[in-house]
Amino acid sequence: MKILSLSALACFLCLSLAPAQTIHLDDAQALEIGRRIWKNECAGTVEGLTSWNKGEDFASLGIGHFIWYPRGKSGPFEESFPKLVVYLAGQGIMVPSWMRQACPWSTRAVFLADAQAPPMVQLRNLLRTTVPQQARFAALRLEQALPKMLAATAPGDRERVRANFYRVAAQPLGMYALIDYVNFKGEGVSPTERYNGKGWGLLQVLLTMSPSGDPLDSFARAADQVLTTRVKNSPPERNEAKWLPGWRNRIATYTR
Repeated sequence: MKILSLSALACFLCLSLAPAQTIHLDDAQALEIGRRIWKNECAGTVEGLTSWNKGEDFASLGIGHFIWYPRGKSGPFEESFPKLVVYLAGQGIMVPSWMRQACPWSTRAVFLADAQAPPMVQLRNLLRTTVPQQARFAALRLEQALPKMLAATAPGDRERVRANFYRVAAQPLGMYALIDYVNFKGEGVSPTERYNGKGWGLLQVLLTMSPSGDPLDSFARAADQVLTTRVKNSPPERNEAKWLPGWRNRIATYTR
């Protein structure tokens, strides 16, 4: 499927760093990108929409596994589920009041024990029926990513980042790849998202890309390199090597 229409692409490529920049996804595009991200994060299952990974201190929810911390908890990763809730409410979707607060499950064990409880079923139903809206929410992060990345990049590298961004965006699957990766591993600008001083976000991938050749192939190869480096630099107790095969399977979808 041609995910990004020619008119949408033309509009997107004309964007400056102004805050009014927008990415328009029509209904078919939003659903297609949403389904791809859902498959990447949750194997396309409804149960996977409400997850809490072993060894983590937060729930991972929705097609993008948006992070939700319990009350009083925080971490190095950006919390995104509360922002999704605000976005959905702004789209006229009824969101229960309890979802507008901190995650009510304090630990992974409590979360898993409540798998079939009414609140969890209600949460899954909301996430199951808002796939296109979640894709559009994910696209909002990409809208804001390029200015953030350029601001965090050394002046001599900014044109390379910008050029690689647009090279990828111009491909039929490019918008999907950019939206998916930035929601998967972030922009790469947060100083807390580093191991041994090295980040693993979209910025690092764009900096690692080859300036020539097929843009999506180059993007996928760079993403593999960046994530492999992350695993090598990660704390041993996190055992991040177990995730690398799945991450590589995800990256492979950017070229097909």
